[in-house]
Amino acid sequence: MVPKLFYFPGNANLAPHMVLEELGAPYELVLVDRAKNAHKSAEYMKLNPMGRIPTYVDGDLVISETAAICLHLADKYPAKGLAPALGSPERGRFYSWLMYLTNTVQAELIFHFYPEKIADADSARAEIKAKEEASVGGMFDTIEETLAGHGGPYLLGQTYSILDPYLLMLGRWTRNMKRPARTLPKVSAFMTRMLERPAVKRAFEQEGLKAPLI
Repeated sequence: MVPKLFYFPGNANLAPHMVLEELGAPYELVLVDRAKNAHKSAEYMKLNPMGRIPTYVDGDLVISETAAICLHLADKYPAKGLAPALGSPERGRFYSWLMYLTNTVQAELIFHFYPEKIADADSARAEIKAKEEASVGGMFDTIEETLAGHGGPYLLGQTYSILDPYLLMLGRWTRNMKRPARTLPKVSAFMTRMLERPAVKRAFEQEGLKAPLI
């Protein structure tokens, strides 16, 4: 049975989608129509009780959460080299960045896009959006400094990993902010290079994503 990636265009499934294309691994895309609240349907909730996208299903294995899916795929296909060797110093740095992207940057972006999760009043929501946007901007400043510091084309330097599609996805989410990630020189160059990768192009095309891409 071919593994399935449950997705909605441009959502958090984009990172594992790019990883799957990079791996050349077999999979099937299954649309979960958020516009129709399909991610909260009884059928989907049986699969993913959190009611969130994405979900990756491989036989009896069901994995939710973007970082978990990406890490599983990297470890399932170690010969592809999308994560440093287990136990290596590079693997430690890799974990640090993966946790930062998912637990810090992505979490702040979620509150920016969905301030109603923590506030009821419109004025409070507007303040949350503004503060989260500023906070995310600071995080991308840190990423900019990292890219400038090591001079490599990727987040880990010279080594391409699952961190890079993840970072592209999060950077893309800032495209309508007052100071989007693309305004930072090193981040902009990184994202532009990423968009030229055949695997990334295929994932964007399959999800039907249109300009502006970043």
